Amino acid sequence: MLKTIKIPRSTYYYLKSKIGKPDKHSKITKVIGDIKRANKSYGYRRVCLELANHGYQVNHKLVLKIMKSNHWLSTAYSRKLRKYNSYKGQVGKISKNLINRKFKTDRPYQKLTTDISEFRYGSLDTDHRIYLSPIMDLYSGEIISFNISDHPTVECVMKPLEDVIERIKGLKYRTTIHSDQGIQYQSHVWQHTLTTNNIFQSMSRKGNCLDNSPMESFFHIMKAEAIETAYDSKENLVSAMKLWIDYYNNHQIKIKLGGKSPIQYRELSA
Repeated sequence: MLKTIKIPRSTYYYLKSKIGKPDKHSKITKVIGDIKRANKSYGYRRVCLELANHGYQVNHKLVLKIMKSNHWLSTAYSRKLRKYNSYKGQVGKISKNLINRKFKTDRPYQKLTTDISEFRYGSLDTDHRIYLSPIMDLYSGEIISFNISDHPTVECVMKPLEDVIERIKGLKYRTTIHSDQGIQYQSHVWQHTLTTNNIFQSMSRKGNCLDNSPMESFFHIMKAEAIETAYDSKENLVSAMKLWIDYYNNHQIKIKLGGKSPIQYRELSA
């Protein structure tokens, strides 16, 4: 029979020996399941870090095996996502690329980055869209301020900038804010506000998304994890976006932060 169905004899007796025996990994499987239900996007590496945060030391190969057998591996990043482009040509001053892909820093609020992205709801046509303008601290990846607007105007990006200016008052070092060459960041209002508040402006090179990869990565993660299905109304979409940003800042751990969330990591530097 085994020869006919092409199963090795050793495999047959191994599986037979398992019948009726309790699963020795049932406890850790339950914990992994609880972590995945609370954090749908986590792959096995971040699950390992979350297990460590809860006091469990589990080999990553076992975690991967359990997640595979229970179909818990993340598929959130396999979808192709819509990208918004705010570049409309040169209408103002183009600043130098001061960041120059040197995204690491050893202190909060020294290097910030921003961008604007489009989100759609309802029928997903151009009459049903809103725009998110966040500002990220490259020290921890924390979204320290954001604004959601019906239109990608200069006013849309100014509100989070004004919030950030209040937050960084009293810093003993200067802040640099990096962006692409979008029309909002070439505006006189944006640039004058930065100059008035002694903030350096940095811009990506034209058509080079890698120059602002942390912000591009954030938008990709948000759209893959938070906007899994179309929302029927603007109110529901906005509510989901705000809840996810709060979750991202306070609870979503990162491997490069040693298993800490962005706010947990920033608070370690206080």
